[in-house]
Amino acid sequence: MNGLQDCATLHNGVKMPWVGLGVYKVKEGEEVRSAVRTALEIGYRHVDTAAFYENEEGVGRAIRESGIPREQVFVTTKVWNTDQGYETTLKAFDKSLKKLGFDYVDLYLVHWPVKGKYKETYKALEKLYKDGYVRAIGVSNFHIHHLQDVLADCEIKPMVNQVEYHPRLTQKELLTFCRENGIQLEAWSPLMRGEILSEPTIIDIGRKYGKTPAQVVLRWDLQHGVVTIPKSVTPARIKENADIFDFSLTDEEMKQIDALNLNKRVGPDPDNFNF
Repeated sequence: MNGLQDCATLHNGVKMPWVGLGVYKVKEGEEVRSAVRTALEIGYRHVDTAAFYENEEGVGRAIRESGIPREQVFVTTKVWNTDQGYETTLKAFDKSLKKLGFDYVDLYLVHWPVKGKYKETYKALEKLYKDGYVRAIGVSNFHIHHLQDVLADCEIKPMVNQVEYHPRLTQKELLTFCRENGIQLEAWSPLMRGEILSEPTIIDIGRKYGKTPAQVVLRWDLQHGVVTIPKSVTPARIKENADIFDFSLTDEEMKQIDALNLNKRVGPDPDNFNF
């Protein structure tokens, strides 16, 4: 891996850049357009949004205005919980596509495993995939048992599972399960909303390489084979988050960071959420 154009290859052959820009809680309008514009100028080619973020329009507009050919930017969006179910998902996708202003999406995800609904929702994603509206499909916030449930009778295996993943929540079993089943794991909140950046172990490792704690954590993601989408609206931070291709952590350092696990979440547990 030597740069922002480097990609993981999903099980259907689609290439997904290892590092992307997350835009959760980034305001629609100038704030999101400016963040996406900055990221694209720096060399990012992967942007992750969702219907729930209410900023798909700004994301789409920034990509269109960048002059970068559409097929060179990997765009993810997600179906929200209140739209889950077969027909409602198809409608929700249509709405997202219109907001983005594109004729296809690179990756479409089921945002949370809504009980009694997520399998129907996933069936709608399979249809969108077969009809050519999405290049890849997957899920988000799915535990192993949710994945097993989908794998039991899906026609097309999920290509991605996007979950909360950082050094305090290393999700070892889930990472192994996804690897064994050809599902690419992707990290949301890789920096634990900033909480992890004051961890002495990470600061010390960073000092050795002249890197910030954020860069060390994002590098740790990559070396675990996890796609990562740090969120920022600050140009300097967006640039810093991308500057992780000129150093490598040793096996020992990887183990030291793994050892920080506390199974601690900053977001809700997928088995126990109510929205």
